[in-house]
Amino acid sequence: MIRLDKDNGLWTVTVNRPDKANSLTAAMLGDLVEIARSAQSAHALILTGTGRIFSAGADLDEAKAGLATSGLWEQLSGAIADLPGLTVAALNGTLAGGAMGMALACDLRIAVPGARVFYPVMKLGFLPQPSDPGRMAALIGPARTKLILMGGQKITADEALAFGLVDRIVEPDDLLAVARDLVADTLAAKPEIARSIKELCR
Repeated sequence: MIRLDKDNGLWTVTVNRPDKANSLTAAMLGDLVEIARSAQSAHALILTGTGRIFSAGADLDEAKAGLATSGLWEQLSGAIADLPGLTVAALNGTLAGGAMGMALACDLRIAVPGARVFYPVMKLGFLPQPSDPGRMAALIGPARTKLILMGGQKITADEALAFGLVDRIVEPDDLLAVARDLVADTLAAKPEIARSIKELCR
């Protein structure tokens, strides 16, 4: 349910469970962690989903059994954040719950017009993953981060763009083409140059 395609230094990772809103099981999270940790050799990575929802977060049954507080979420976002190449979250639809972490850990986020962003952890009685509030606040500021995490607001794609949570809104048919265009210069550059520029931007 996690698909990996490799093409000349570009790794494209696709969450492929559209019948369950691309909700993530522990096994899927484990696969994503393994891919992200092995992607040190990738020059660029695109993270996307199939269907109309990027990911609804944790699989509901497994969340009740403890997945909602699993350390796998933090392992995944940390592994993505540590990648030396350019990383792009190509949000084909709504981004919710724990799935927010992997998108926040990417360097860039693009989204389709109908995407929504929300993270209802407080309502469900959980804390967000440790690095998520800090990464979100670095992008959109503390108040807007509280709007999402404490105010429980569902943010539209237009609001997310205005906030700085996403970098561009793209029509669904163009989403992956735009993502590939964004990483094209990085793929063409010497890996050590791209890595150094990324470090300078931290």
